[in-house]
Amino acid sequence: MPNSIKRIASMEDIEFFDICEKEQTAATPFLEQEKDDDDSVTDQFWNVANQQNGKGHKIGEESEEEDKIRSKDASEGVGEDNDSSGEIQERHMNNGNNNNNKTMKYADRVQILNLRRNLNQLDNIAKEKDLTIEKAREELSACQLRIEMLTKERECSETKIEEEKEAGNTAAIFHLQAMHRRLCAELGNEKELELKIASMLKENVYEMWQIEIEQGKFGSLREQLEQDEEELERECKERAEQRIQKEKTAARLAERKQQVGKRKEMEACEAYERRHQKVVEDAHRNHEKAVQFLKKSMSRIRQKEAKEELKTQKHMEKRMQAVLSLKNNITSNRETLRTLQVRDKAKALEAKKQEMKMTGAILAEGGDVTKEIFLHKQRVELERQKQEFTEQQKSRKIEIVARILQEEAYVEKQKKHQARAEALRSQGKLQDSLQWRIKTWQYIENACEDPAAAVLQKSWRTPSACSLVDDKSSSVVDFSEKALQDTSYENDDEEANETLAEPEFTGLWSQECNLYKVPKDETDPKPLGASKMEKKIFTENLEKLRSGIIRKQVVSGHEFKGCPFYSKPSLIHFKDFDVGKTYKKKIILINASYSVNFCKLVGVSEHLKDFINIQFDPPGQMSAGMSCEVVVTFKPMINEFLEGKVTFLAQNGSFSIPLKCTTKRCVLALDKELIDFGTHVVGETISRTIILTNRGALGTRFKLQTSAGDNGTCTTAKSSLERMVNPALDGITSEEKASSSPVESSIYENKEQVSPVHTEEVRQTCMVGESQKMENNLGSSHVEQLSQDALITEADLEAENAQSPAEPPPEEAPIEITLGKVTEGEVGPFSSIKLQIIFTPSVPGDVHAEFEIAFDNPNCKPLHFAVIGVSVDVPVWVPNPNVDLKICMYDRLYQDCIIIRSRAKAALRLKFEVCKELSNHMELLPKTGYIQAQSSFSVQLKFLPRHSLPEDAGKYFDRETRVLEVPMTIMIADKTKPVEFIVHAIVTTSDLEISPAEVNFGYCTIYEAVQTTITLTNKSILPQEFGFVGLPEFVEIQPSDGFGILLPLESLNLDIIFKASKAKEYSFELTCKSEINRQFKLSCKAVGVHPPLELSHSLVKFAATALNDVSTATLYVINAHVSLNCFTHAVPRIGKGEIAPVGPTSFEFLVPEDSPVTIMPSVGTVLPGKKCLIQVYFRPVLSEQLIREEAVQMLCRADAKRTMLKKIHESEMQKRKDETVAGKKDGKKPSFAALRQPLRVRSSKHAAASSGFEPPKPEEIKTNSEEYIAAQYSLIRNFTGTFERYIIPCFVASGDIDEKKGSENLKYSPYNTLYLELHCPAVAPSVVVTSNNGKNIVNFGEVAVGHRVIKRITIQNISQEQLALGFSILNPNGPFLLVSPVGTLEPGENQFLFISFCPNESKLFFETLDIRSIKATLTLSIIGQGVAPSIACSVEGEVLDMGYVIAKEKVTSTFKIQNTSTLPLRYSIKLESLSQTRDKEQQRLPFFITSPPGWTDFVGTQNYSGLSVFNIFPVEGVIEPGKSQDFTVTFSPDHASLYYSDCLKVVLFGKEIAREIWLKGAARNHMMFVEGGDPLDVPLESLAITSPMSEEAAKGELEEPAKSLLLSLEYIQGETSGTPAVRELKIGAIRTAQFASKKNVEFSLDSLPVLQQKGFTIEPVKGTVDRGQIKCISVSWVPPADFDPDHPLMVAAVLTLKGDIKESYKVLFIARAVCT
Repeated sequence: MPNSIKRIASMEDIEFFDICEKEQTAATPFLEQEKDDDDSVTDQFWNVANQQNGKGHKIGEESEEEDKIRSKDASEGVGEDNDSSGEIQERHMNNGNNNNNKTMKYADRVQILNLRRNLNQLDNIAKEKDLTIEKAREELSACQLRIEMLTKERECSETKIEEEKEAGNTAAIFHLQAMHRRLCAELGNEKELELKIASMLKENVYEMWQIEIEQGKFGSLREQLEQDEEELERECKERAEQRIQKEKTAARLAERKQQVGKRKEMEACEAYERRHQKVVEDAHRNHEKAVQFLKKSMSRIRQKEAKEELKTQKHMEKRMQAVLSLKNNITSNRETLRTLQVRDKAKALEAKKQEMKMTGAILAEGGDVTKEIFLHKQRVELERQKQEFTEQQKSRKIEIVARILQEEAYVEKQKKHQARAEALRSQGKLQDSLQWRIKTWQYIENACEDPAAAVLQKSWRTPSACSLVDDKSSSVVDFSEKALQDTSYENDDEEANETLAEPEFTGLWSQECNLYKVPKDETDPKPLGASKMEKKIFTENLEKLRSGIIRKQVVSGHEFKGCPFYSKPSLIHFKDFDVGKTYKKKIILINASYSVNFCKLVGVSEHLKDFINIQFDPPGQMSAGMSCEVVVTFKPMINEFLEGKVTFLAQNGSFSIPLKCTTKRCVLALDKELIDFGTHVVGETISRTIILTNRGALGTRFKLQTSAGDNGTCTTAKSSLERMVNPALDGITSEEKASSSPVESSIYENKEQVSPVHTEEVRQTCMVGESQKMENNLGSSHVEQLSQDALITEADLEAENAQSPAEPPPEEAPIEITLGKVTEGEVGPFSSIKLQIIFTPSVPGDVHAEFEIAFDNPNCKPLHFAVIGVSVDVPVWVPNPNVDLKICMYDRLYQDCIIIRSRAKAALRLKFEVCKELSNHMELLPKTGYIQAQSSFSVQLKFLPRHSLPEDAGKYFDRETRVLEVPMTIMIADKTKPVEFIVHAIVTTSDLEISPAEVNFGYCTIYEAVQTTITLTNKSILPQEFGFVGLPEFVEIQPSDGFGILLPLESLNLDIIFKASKAKEYSFELTCKSEINRQFKLSCKAVGVHPPLELSHSLVKFAATALNDVSTATLYVINAHVSLNCFTHAVPRIGKGEIAPVGPTSFEFLVPEDSPVTIMPSVGTVLPGKKCLIQVYFRPVLSEQLIREEAVQMLCRADAKRTMLKKIHESEMQKRKDETVAGKKDGKKPSFAALRQPLRVRSSKHAAASSGFEPPKPEEIKTNSEEYIAAQYSLIRNFTGTFERYIIPCFVASGDIDEKKGSENLKYSPYNTLYLELHCPAVAPSVVVTSNNGKNIVNFGEVAVGHRVIKRITIQNISQEQLALGFSILNPNGPFLLVSPVGTLEPGENQFLFISFCPNESKLFFETLDIRSIKATLTLSIIGQGVAPSIACSVEGEVLDMGYVIAKEKVTSTFKIQNTSTLPLRYSIKLESLSQTRDKEQQRLPFFITSPPGWTDFVGTQNYSGLSVFNIFPVEGVIEPGKSQDFTVTFSPDHASLYYSDCLKVVLFGKEIAREIWLKGAARNHMMFVEGGDPLDVPLESLAITSPMSEEAAKGELEEPAKSLLLSLEYIQGETSGTPAVRELKIGAIRTAQFASKKNVEFSLDSLPVLQQKGFTIEPVKGTVDRGQIKCISVSWVPPADFDPDHPLMVAAVLTLKGDIKESYKVLFIARAVCT
């Protein structure tokens, strides 16, 4: 133990020193800095030490045993701590003197901390040990106190035992003795505990002494440690003072910097004031100048408005005329259409009349109407086509003649044109650049003046194969030639562009022009030695190549169509070229065809040959996807735009690559066309920037100037119409400019290109476009209204202008919009320049100015842009003149802040006024205020509407709409015109109405909840939040727990659920609070009822159950009422009524009729403290009434279908009849079948009409009918699912229901009723049974025990999903077996289930087979009755003896078998002699050798002939229940033998042997026989067949040798007397037709005296036996007096029989006596 303690202490030291070393390592860089950093390190170590001390405080929370162990560890480990602390102390003492003069080092601090930690740990251990000692002492004192108490109790019990012994109370003595033993045991335990505690206390005291000794050793170390800590604290204080000095120095420096900054700020403010004063003075001067030019500006604005109104009026007149003309055109068109329709109708009516007449005429003649009319229509149509063809031919002839004339004129003009072109070519090219420039300008002028010249500059396209055959044969005129044509040939060019030649029939001409044909002389480059065939083939190929005939490329059955080669890039573009330089571009041609192709360069356009050079090396045959390169070199000689193409020829067609050469040019644009400065106060200066951008490669100089006639002056304020319309137009223009029509976009684009002269036209166009946009967006009604207002305003303004004389304009007009410093300069290529526009408003009104940017480059058209601005002179305004407080409630305070802005240069005094009517409801604060120059001022609006507002407000309040509009006034000092703004609000109430005002829940049991519905109505037009607060525990409000939001004027139904907690009378109030803390009360009453019984579950939720499936739930009825004490627990009662009696309590569940719910048991009695199990079954089924109604509907639908088919059939018959009648009129005889079929139809129709279908009533449909089954199957398939909710009452009454008799009822209270709520969802079954008429019951009926019957059941999946089926396990020891389970069922699939039934005992068997799927379970009920087949046989015993028969004769016997079971029995009769195993058994040894004694072989002697000795009829059949069957057995032996036998077996159902009968018989050759005695031979014959005796021998020898008979008798000697031994011999005569001479048999027995002497008595001794009769000879024996029991008595006698012959039998009598 000490070693472990030392180990623990050392581990703690190691951990602590590890922490210190890590912290020392981390703090090393900081120790090298200033001394201030040491403070933070010291703080860290102090924190670590405190954490270590904090861990020590957890020791006191441990258990006593842990305290003991830890105290021992600590006491034993004190030595280790002492050693370590001693070392620390020595080092500390050595370093103590040195630390007085210099600062303490880091290692010293660590040592101090470590020492303090060790001392603290030692102190903590001492405290813990002291606490442990105190606890031990307390426990010891408590233990001693308990010992004293137990001792006293023991003495007291001993005293009581003595007293009870004297009193003789044995029971009390036993009780006291048991208590005495218990007290002795407890006293012994307490003493042992006292010893343990005392020893533990001694150990703790000893350990405490050791700890105090250790503490005494560290006394000097503590003093030194305290001195070191004081020194360390002093150093910390010194560092803190130094740090404070540094901070003060830094604060002084910061204060000095702040003063300097304030001084600079004041100087800046003074400079700003000076600048501001200067700006104010400049503004005053500008204002004075602006006033001078005010009148001139006003007159100019009026003139401008008059012009605009005049233009608008003209525009409206034009529109009105256009609308009227459109209306007239529509009217005339309607009349024309109406006339045409009437004419068409008349024509159609006339044609119909003609057709009817023709039909009548044809019918009168007896012809075929359909055929004649069809032929007539064909003739009419043919005539019409002929006429049209004739007219078409005439028109075509005229057109051909006209075209021929045009072509002749065109050919003549073309010849003249070619002659002039050749003359121009002969002149040669101009060498001087000036001449080229003159030609270029002439071409440009012609192109601009002549629109036909633009046709020459077509966009490139890929030409067809016919148009690009050869450049030599093309009729394209050179570009330069077209450019140099005179204007006198303009008309000729227009006519030349027309294509006059057209083919007579479409498709004749496949080429656009006549192809050049090469003469044959040039097509024979072959040598003279070639053959004629080679020359011909070569000539044809060359001709095809030159004529452009191409070959189709077909690969794998697919013909290639399209361009054979693709080029990269697709356009050869030489951009921004300079004359004299050379440019090269490389293009790549890729074979895009399906197979091998080649490429040949044809050339470039004719007008590009002087500038373009093509370097192309034909690569030969190229596979698909391969490429080749083409280098195009361009050396421009003229500075013109060139466009053409490079043409190539491929194997399957020609293709071309477009080529374009563009010169350097200027592309100038502005970033905006309109600069809007917005609204500004007079005297301000605002600048905006517009950017001029050159996107071209050619630079130019520009000049910014104002447009002609524009001075940038201001206009007056707009009219009310313009202020209303123009913002809308501006919005429409800005929003829809991008998506406007082409006309509008062209208008916007033309703003850059229009000249200054046409500015007014452009402006008119813009106004027209804007008005059209406004019509499209605002609608025709709005436009008409606006146009009317505009006309009225124009008229008023004209009248005003006419009345007021025109004032002469002033000499100088103020220019408010000016240009910046940059007004001209140069725009370089691909660069931009910013231009500044300055707006200095001087006169209130609108200002508009237009500017133009002109360029030195004549090809660049001037750019225009407009500048607008508005200047105002209002000192104070409200940005939001309409203050909308939205919807307000009565008695609620609403506030809003109103911002007022000032444009004035000085402060203004404002006064805020509210109208007198609303002075009690509305207030503006403050009422007076000063607004500073060019600043804003906020006013607080307070609105507190009271209920008197409608009466006080008067005209400002609308009672219907509850809208309040209050004008507010702001008075400005020294101003007569006030500033007004309007406050809008809608005032509404905040009431909530609850109906009804009082709720009575009635009687409610504590096991249920009562629900009632209330209506909460919001009378306000604002949505209000509400909530029922402070609800009792027994009340619940739903939905949302009584919280929610009511929309304006909305009513919400709330459910109040009351659940009584105990039996008493309840009266309470519910409080509903609104969001404004208004309260609304609702009074409630209820009576709580505690029933005597309770249900374990009051709500049962069944799972979704399929039709005909069953779901089961289990619950309990509990009787917890066992006591009448109402103070200890709640007792059953109604309110404060009487308490229910304790005893058996009965219940009864009242299940509704025709419900799918069954409760078992529904009636019962529960004893106090007991519970009764209740099972609830839910089996959804289709109601019989619903099935019957569906059956009636199906019958009606089937009848309707039959009726429809019958009508169709009748219509067909009628049609055939009509055809027959028509055939008669034509002279044709109808066939016999055609005549007979309508008669048959007529008779059936008459029968149907006479028997008229009447649908049966639903009650008449039987449940086992086909209609009922089909309707049930249809409903199951179409079942969509239902959800039913049932509440089952359970009546409770006190008493036992079994004790009541007859109709006597128990007393019960309806208030004690319990309720069981059932949720029953029913769904359609996924699997149904389609066999057995859809029944889920498999009834095997009665089956014999041990026999197996298999039935097949068909199931079908009627769902839309694949189902995986599972089956429940049938009883493995039961008779039912599922033979073939099914794994899966596809949708709509049918599968078979095979179930076998093999009963093993006679009883009724019942099992259920559940077919489970994911959705539902189908339950099959399997029933079978096992019946043990039982029969009754008329044969008594097991032997049927056929008797004696004369050999070769027959005898029959009949027996009866009756079926005593309840099922038909299939039987079969089998003989053992005919068994298949009989032959094998005959090969074995005889039974008398191998078999044990008593075993008998049923099969005896058989006939020699091989035929069966015994024959039975019938052999097989069926015996019905309760019936019987007669069987005939025939015995026919073929030789004499006494051992004929066989076994007859009655086998049922081919398996079970129900009865075995031993058939016996004997055959003799003579008519007499003796039977009886003991057997002397084996019952088997020899295998050798002995031949019978001949007749002669029989006649000669009428007496057979004597045979032996043994007759043994046993006399049984009892105690008192003996029983004589008795045996019998039977002598019989066989009934036979033979031996007619001898009718009877005589017998006699000799030696009678000897027998009598020996004690034998024989009776009769002789006699006769008739045929068919048997007589018995009785032999009895009593031992004679001289009988020796040890020696048996043997006596012989001869029995003689006389019949057809004489037979003698030697009878040997053996007698013996036996003692019991």
